[in-house]
Amino acid sequence: MSIFRRDPRAPGRVTVQEAAARTGHGGAADSAVAVLLDVREPDEWRAGHAPGAVHLPLSELSELSAGAGLPAAAQDRPLVVICRSGNRSRRAAALLAARGADAVDVIGGMRDWAAAGLPVVDARGGNGTVA
Repeated sequence: MSIFRRDPRAPGRVTVQEAAARTGHGGAADSAVAVLLDVREPDEWRAGHAPGAVHLPLSELSELSAGAGLPAAAQDRPLVVICRSGNRSRRAAALLAARGADAVDVIGGMRDWAAAGLPVVDARGGNGTVA
C-alpha cells in the first residue's frame, strides 16, 4: 500500500487523444462538449495553439478571485486545460477544480498534441509551432 494517496478532489488527467475527442478536435466537432483552455503565456499562444482553444494564461487565472468569471466561451462548460508540457495545466486544473469547475489537464500538453498530428495554428491562422 502506498503512503501517497490521490486526492479525490484533484482534477483528472487525460491524454491528448482524449482531449481532442472531448473538445471536437478528433474529427467530430459537433460532439464537442468541453472547452480547450490554453494557460500558456501570450508569446507561446501566438506561436501556436489548437484551433478554437480559449486563451487564459495561468498568471492571469491565478489572479482571478474565486467569484471572477472565466472567458465567456469557457463559462459553465467542462474544461480541458493545456499548456506546453502539462506542468502549468495541472496547476491550473487544480485551481479551477478547487473553485468548482469541471476541469482536467492534458498529459504532455501542446508538445504531445503537436506530436500526435493534431492541428496547431499561429495567431494569423497559419501553421503554428509549439514554443
